[in-house]
Amino acid sequence: MVSTIPAGPVAYIMKRYPRLTETFILNEIRAMERLGAQLHIVSLLPPEPPPHHPMVAEVKAPILAVPMAEVGQGAWVALAQAHGRALVAAPWRYLGALACAAWWSIQSPSPRSVWKQFTRAGFVAAFCRRAGIRHIHAHFANAPAAVARFTSLMSGIPYSFTAHAKDLYLTPKRVIQRRARAASFVATCTGYNAHYLRDLLGPGQANKINLVYHGIDLTHFARRAEEPIQTTPLILSVGRLVPKKGHDDLIEACAKLRDVGHQFRCMIVGAGPLRDTLTSLIAKHDLQTLVTLEGAMTHASLIDLYRQANIFALAPCIAEDGDRDGIPNVIAEAMAIGVPVVSTDVSGIPEVVRDGETGLLVPPRDPSALADAIGRLLDNPAYAVNLASAARILLETDFDLWSTTATLHGLMGCAGCSPLANTTPERQYAQ
Repeated sequence: MVSTIPAGPVAYIMKRYPRLTETFILNEIRAMERLGAQLHIVSLLPPEPPPHHPMVAEVKAPILAVPMAEVGQGAWVALAQAHGRALVAAPWRYLGALACAAWWSIQSPSPRSVWKQFTRAGFVAAFCRRAGIRHIHAHFANAPAAVARFTSLMSGIPYSFTAHAKDLYLTPKRVIQRRARAASFVATCTGYNAHYLRDLLGPGQANKINLVYHGIDLTHFARRAEEPIQTTPLILSVGRLVPKKGHDDLIEACAKLRDVGHQFRCMIVGAGPLRDTLTSLIAKHDLQTLVTLEGAMTHASLIDLYRQANIFALAPCIAEDGDRDGIPNVIAEAMAIGVPVVSTDVSGIPEVVRDGETGLLVPPRDPSALADAIGRLLDNPAYAVNLASAARILLETDFDLWSTTATLHGLMGCAGCSPLANTTPERQYAQ
């Protein structure tokens, strides 16, 4: 779908910025700016404490932090003043948004959440008018998209959003439909998600849904010149320690690999609520010398670790509450550097890990199949290299950051913006 949004400043609404685990959004913002977009970042929550990715320093966009009503009287005063300005600027629009909030809160199982997003939106709407914002884009279909929707109602500024994974599948279908139908367009990061959204909207508005993969800046992920040579092969996994990542299945697979005589070590990078559970599982299988939980890591350190890995293994599954991944960015990053990948056929992962072509896929929740696939690559390094080579070619064709961001850039009506000089070390994209 081609957008007719006029060129001008764009507000990016996110739940929290910057955030260590959301490098895909950071990469997109950085690329959007280099392609000529003028951005303002709206963070609904305070930024995470350091460490931050070094690329955060490259982003020029100013950051607006929305006051948190919970912190005290000062925040309430700022929010009330902003709502007053939004009401005065467009009284009928504001009252229409207020009526929608009342109706949606009656329908919602969490009415407090509806009013929370409405409260945030009044602050954002006042800011958008003051800053001359011409378009609003939210990352994630839940709270950020709700704020964008209310802001649009109050201000008349068009909005769009990108749907990812948890935000899409844990938000009620009727709410997604309502937000998508009012949006100028919806982007999503997997074909799997796009199919789901098009079914929700029906044929009349299915053309609003745009597949825009999370691109990889391949200039930052040069393929390693040679495979790592080490006595003990390294299996690397990266992801938050939450149920949908399937780290427990990987640990079970490591026990099976050890039991059949494979030599290896496994490093799991990430932080999260399952750390104690996973530590206990490692101890249960007596794997403490083979499997380690490394905690969170900056992107620069992670790139160094990719280069040392013989295999990248991640075993996502659909959690009991319906949460699931889209295409984990870490899979594409590992592939870009030349690490052969083993993963599961969940959600959008088969779109990048094509079984037997660019990696190996196994069913979710199947540690035996996962162990067998990893074992195949440990036993046949030449086959692993061939898979990694094909994966890099696929990324260059379909997952290049500058190509994917140029698509989003155009959808936001920024095609007339002037790209910065030296957009990438290799090339600029004509707009």
